[in-house]
Amino acid sequence: MFNKSAYFLSILALLAGCAGSGTEFFRNGVPQLNMADAALSGGMPQTALAVTKALLAKDPRNVGALERQGAALAQLNQPAAAIAAYHQALSVDPNASDALLGLGRLELSRGNAASAEQQFSKYLERTPDDTAALNNLGVALDLQGRHDAAQGVYAKVLALAPNNRGAAVNLALSLSLSGQAGRSVEMLRGPASQPDATPRVRQNLAVALALSGKAREANQVLLADLSPGDAAAALAAYEALNATK
Repeated sequence: MFNKSAYFLSILALLAGCAGSGTEFFRNGVPQLNMADAALSGGMPQTALAVTKALLAKDPRNVGALERQGAALAQLNQPAAAIAAYHQALSVDPNASDALLGLGRLELSRGNAASAEQQFSKYLERTPDDTAALNNLGVALDLQGRHDAAQGVYAKVLALAPNNRGAAVNLALSLSLSGQAGRSVEMLRGPASQPDATPRVRQNLAVALALSGKAREANQVLLADLSPGDAAAALAAYEALNATK
C-alpha cells in the first residue's frame, strides 16, 4: 500500500541533500520548521505533526513548532488539541502571530465570538492592516450583535482592498442583520449571480431577502444548494431573526 507521508518525507530528504544554502529541512538529523510548512502546504498534516513532535521533544518551548502543531491538528479536525497547542505557544510568547490567528479562527468556528475577537484584536495591534484578520474580527463582532462596529471593520477592509469580495459580502449581511435588509439585497444580488458564487454568498442573499419580506425569492435562492426540506428549515430560521431584532 502506498504510504503518502513516507513518500513525502523521502522527497523532502532528497531536497535537503541538494538544497545547499537554500531551504533547510534537516539540521543535525532533526527535521526543521520548513519541513512542517511544506507538509502543511502539501495537505499532509500527519507529516507536519510528526515533525513538530520531533522538534518539541528537544525543545518543548519552541513557539514555531507549537504554532505548526496547532495548524496540523486543526487540519486533522482536532480543534481541542489545536487550541491547546496554540495556548501553549502563547504562554511562551503572548504575541505569537500564527497562534493568535489560528486560535481566533478556531474559536470563531466554535461560536466563541468574544474569545475570537480578543485574539484577532491582539494580532491587529501589531499588524493593523491585515485584511484577513480584520474580516475575521468583523465576523466575531457581528456574532455578538455589534453590527455597527463590525460594519466599521468591513469598511476599513474595503478601503484597504476595494475588491475584497469577502468583506463586501460580510458587510451586506451585517447590514441586513441591523435592519437594512433592502440595501443588503442590492449589494448581494451581483455577487450571488456570478458563476463562481459560493453557497455562502447565495445563502447570505437569502437571509437579506427573507429579512426584507421576500420569502418566496429567498426560497428560490436556497434551492440552488439545498433540498426543499432544508431550504424550508433555513428560511424559517432566517424569518425568525425578524422577531429578535
